[in-house]
Amino acid sequence: MDANGELGSDGGLPRRDFLKLGGAGLATAAVAGTSCTPAVRDAAAPGDAWWVGASFELEEMSIAQLVGTVAGGQRTSAEIIRLYLERIQALDRAGPGLHSLIDINPDALEIAEGLDRERARGSVRGPLHGVPIVVKDNIDTADGMTTTAGSYALEGHIAARDSSVAEKLRAAGAIILAKANLSEWANFRSTRSSSGWSGRGGQCGNAFAIDRNPCGSSSGSAAATSANFCAAAIGTETNGSIICPASLNGVVGLKPTVGLVSRAGIIPIAHTQDTAGPVTRSVADAALLLTVLAGADPRDAMTAPAAGVAGIDYTSFLDADGLRGARIGVERSFFGADPTVDGLMEEAIGIMASAGATIVDEALLTTRTRIGLPAGRVLRYEFKADIAAYLEAAGRPNGMATLADLIAFNAANADREMPYFGQEIFEECVELGGLDSPEYLEAKETARRLSRDEGIDALMERHQLDAIVSPAARHAWKTDLLNGSVGSAGSSGPAAIAGYPSITVPNGYVSGLPVGILFFGSAWSEGTLLRLAYGYEQASQHRRPARLAPTMDPRGA
Repeated sequence: MDANGELGSDGGLPRRDFLKLGGAGLATAAVAGTSCTPAVRDAAAPGDAWWVGASFELEEMSIAQLVGTVAGGQRTSAEIIRLYLERIQALDRAGPGLHSLIDINPDALEIAEGLDRERARGSVRGPLHGVPIVVKDNIDTADGMTTTAGSYALEGHIAARDSSVAEKLRAAGAIILAKANLSEWANFRSTRSSSGWSGRGGQCGNAFAIDRNPCGSSSGSAAATSANFCAAAIGTETNGSIICPASLNGVVGLKPTVGLVSRAGIIPIAHTQDTAGPVTRSVADAALLLTVLAGADPRDAMTAPAAGVAGIDYTSFLDADGLRGARIGVERSFFGADPTVDGLMEEAIGIMASAGATIVDEALLTTRTRIGLPAGRVLRYEFKADIAAYLEAAGRPNGMATLADLIAFNAANADREMPYFGQEIFEECVELGGLDSPEYLEAKETARRLSRDEGIDALMERHQLDAIVSPAARHAWKTDLLNGSVGSAGSSGPAAIAGYPSITVPNGYVSGLPVGILFFGSAWSEGTLLRLAYGYEQASQHRRPARLAPTMDPRGA
């Protein structure tokens, strides 16, 4: 790419300015005076809706709409990229600043121009041709962006090869626009962490009220998607890291069955539970992205069973009448954390019943309070082994080869890495044995049995259910870097520990802050969950554009 080249004769920022848009560069780049760029001030008083009056031509546009507007000649992909970059520049760091992104792809415009030329020649790579997608900063991309899990320990690390997720996105024509901020190391460093904080990215805000927490660890993926900084994003989840931030930022988050989407080239926590998945503004977009990402991959042995679902078009499950005839269990053991959230769930149950679903209000996961301890042990054992394997495969970036190296780096750089909380989870993990340890093997089997055989599978079979529903999480709390995050009251655990799929859909608002409803079920039931979630989304229509307000208005205005 010519770093000194210009965008073209139709205006916008010089391409050289976008080279600086990673990290703090977003705060200093000049704002282009186009009609789509909001007027931005240096600061905003609490409660001052500084974003009011901002217009954005692409607001809430779906992937299909973006593709359609390019195919129809109304815009080019380059113009779409420019619009998103200008919005990011204006709203992610300026004003109160959402801090949802860590790196911007310096080649995004050049890639878009190339894809426009391909389209003009009649060549379309796939369903994401020219569509800007953000990926979490633990997903390898072999381009001008680094992959660091938000940590200075991996600062400057550029992957030698794309992750399988990035390969599939590019093959489908996507433009990987940026790397999303996250809870550093996917929120597996400290029990006192603030969700959405990383050393490199700072504190990510909530897209509806920036001083509220976005949850994590896919904080930036959800916040950026909700804020219309991209068409959609990819997050990763071990337990709640897609579901919780999607719920708190008012978007759709889909956690696939472990093994449906390859983890090759993704900085891990634990191979038993890790997966990547879509974060989108609609169920239809989630289905489209899952179609692109799903499938067996020789780089990830745990995806071998995905060969059995090869070639599925998950958009074929989308049915506005998809709730009719379904049997849906209500898992009330997750109620009680917040009466307003419970009230929204009662309304959701009524909507589903009116749409033709049979509600089974007797669901009870009797094992759920017993799976946390063994599952936590599994994650700690696997993290020690899996992070070492990733670092070795990555060529020992910055000399980091083991968890012990990361611990030593953090201790030596505590001013940057540990200004608010420590690394006690790291320190617990490093003392553990290998994956042949009897304690690990017993914990793994216990977690599997309690979450699957005696958990979700038993409940689904007992009541002949198509899915189970529960509140996805509480509404967003105010971020407190000194004391860390409060409990999310999330219900992602059983499906995450089992390795089973789940999807959250917007389910209303508490004082203007979004909350989600979670649908989860048995292994490989993504099609059924998408059908039910789409039916509920179409019946309820809860999604609203994010406000990007500096603080919450308790009146919900």
